[in-house]
Amino acid sequence: METDVQTIAAVRLADRKRQAFVKEYVEAILIAIVIAVILRMFVVQAYRVSSGSMESTLQEGDFLFVNKFTYIFSEPKLGDIIVFEYPLNPAKDFIKRIVALPGQKVEIRDKRFYVDDILVTGTPGVIHTDSGIIPELFSSRDNFGPYQVPAGQYFVMGDNRDDSRDSRFWGSLERKYIKGKVLFIYWSWAPDPNAPTIGPPIYIDGLISSIFYNITHLGSRLRLGRIFKTV
Repeated sequence: METDVQTIAAVRLADRKRQAFVKEYVEAILIAIVIAVILRMFVVQAYRVSSGSMESTLQEGDFLFVNKFTYIFSEPKLGDIIVFEYPLNPAKDFIKRIVALPGQKVEIRDKRFYVDDILVTGTPGVIHTDSGIIPELFSSRDNFGPYQVPAGQYFVMGDNRDDSRDSRFWGSLERKYIKGKVLFIYWSWAPDPNAPTIGPPIYIDGLISSIFYNITHLGSRLRLGRIFKTV
């Protein structure tokens, strides 16, 4: 009888330990989820570059960490690379560089960029991929302004000046649309039009094909030199 009581007590003790372990494990997972949600909402967010408008500073396939906390206590600065809601469709995120602040005058003359009548040169990463000049009558790409940025708004442009839809086309950016400042590249994966797709829906054979293809093409797709590069 005494042995049975000891056995039951041991089973109950073991059961309580299992319950305590499961409880602690579940609580740890829930806390981690809450922390991750808070971080994503207020501190950092991951973002993937999906166009060439910021080349050569950022390349299509770069994965970025964006600091959403920066602009809570400070205002955006000239030269900051930011992620923001596209004003004409807030469901989309865009990434550009701030090139003029509220109250400054912007003008573009035959691709030459002026702020407050001063020619801006030497901005790191800025490129032109088209030697042609489009008259202002047909496009605001190469000739624009003069235009004074309204209070509380910012003039943004892509570093790839000849292949970027930015403030030259849809106007200056209101402060409320800015989500955060780009910190660094945490992963860089070169696009490959020949890579097999896995869905949706996801099929096992497509998944296996994709894994095998990417392993065998790792050298051409993974851009190691860009990982952890600050922006």
